[in-house]
Parts: sequence; structure tokens; C-alpha cells
Amino acid sequence: MKPSVGTHVVDTRTGKVGIVMGQEGPYVQLRPYGGGREWDADPGAVRGATTSERLSAATAYANARSRGEVP
Repeated sequence: MKPSVGTHVVDTRTGKVGIVMGQEGPYVQLRPYGGGREWDADPGAVRGATTSERLSAATAYANARSRGEVP
């Protein structure tokens, strides 16, 4: 899968939801929902995130922010 920049995907190797930031060499660069450090993922190991997965990532970010864990 070669997802478009801005697409919400799941890295099936880690289970994390990320937003596609670009592609570097053979890897897709992903950033966590709400920001943070990017990571490289194998394009063959990413799939589009479901609505439920996107909502779960947004909720986790909102909860962490309300606890002061993220700026």
C-alpha cells in the first residue's frame, strides 16, 4: 500500500495509528495522532485506519492532553 500524505493508517507491526507524512526510500513515514516523533513503517505493513481506530486515537490523545501529558 502506498497511502497518500495526510491519510490515517495503522502500522500492523506495532498496532499504532499514524498519519502519513511522506515517504523516505522504501519506507512510509508516520506521525502519531496529535503529533510526536515520526517513525518509519514498511508500506506492506500499513493499512487504512477504520473510523473506530481513528476515534480511539483521537480519544487517547484528548485524554492525555487533559492530564497534561502532552502540550
